[in-house]
Amino acid sequence: NSSDLSPSSFILASIPGLEAAHFWMAIFLCSVYIVAVTGNCAVLFIVKTEPSLHAPMYFFLCMLAAIDLALSTSTVPRVLSFYWFNTREISFGACLVQMFLIHSLSAIESTVLLAMAVDRYVAICHPLRHAAILTNSATAKIGLAAMARGVVFFLPLPLLLLPLPFCSSRLLSHSFCLHQDVMNLACANTTPSVVYGLTAILLVMGLDAVLICLSYILILKAVLRLALWKERLKAFSTCVAHICVVLAFYVPLIGLSVVHRFGKDLAPLVHITMGNIYILVPAVLNPIIYGVRTKQIQKRILNLIHIYNN
Repeated sequence: NSSDLSPSSFILASIPGLEAAHFWMAIFLCSVYIVAVTGNCAVLFIVKTEPSLHAPMYFFLCMLAAIDLALSTSTVPRVLSFYWFNTREISFGACLVQMFLIHSLSAIESTVLLAMAVDRYVAICHPLRHAAILTNSATAKIGLAAMARGVVFFLPLPLLLLPLPFCSSRLLSHSFCLHQDVMNLACANTTPSVVYGLTAILLVMGLDAVLICLSYILILKAVLRLALWKERLKAFSTCVAHICVVLAFYVPLIGLSVVHRFGKDLAPLVHITMGNIYILVPAVLNPIIYGVRTKQIQKRILNLIHIYNN
């Protein structure tokens, strides 16, 4: 059976046979979410209060922290409500809004990661021009451009789904709303939505990934031209944190895409787990990676702990 109207709500996915464990799953998810919020808020606070960190690289790091906070907060509280209070239904409008936030924020994060790669390229390959090229004003403009890019490219996704009729099945395969997941429930021609969604992802995440790789090829060529191995290691070590953050973002993104494309027969646990990894892993790992790799942030954190203990 199908309806000529959009459904009033969708049903979030649960793991068959593990309904009794929802409370403990929510405890674990809530703990991870608290770690993510605490870590990213700490990064924002440290960069804001430490004048020596008022530089483009750390401003980009603040953008990442703000994006991760927004992305995790747009999904995790709703998932916790589902696990703790069994509120499995999400309204059609709320689902479209959540879907837009997830995809647009992911696009903004991808753009910021590309900007950070360019920052590392300029710092290593053109160090004397770094301060002139990446000023605070230029950094702010890049942040605004990243936001505009995410909104412009991904706002059409929910708009293309809005007029579609949906079939009787309202069951999603994740604990939150993703474009491909919602689109698969429509009982109409979804070709425009499929084509636009794929085009947007290729023009944003795909293009960013290619340009990030190109930046590191140029960085590697510049590093290898240095005479001493010690100088090479010192130069490239400034990129290690960013490389880890890029992997933490793109590996779950690719994994989730593969599961959607080829994993229709996989157990619901795989879909739900990959979705949660995609939302939470970057938010948790980004502040940890930069906290471990950046001496200024380490020092500031240790000072805060010392002041708190006293």
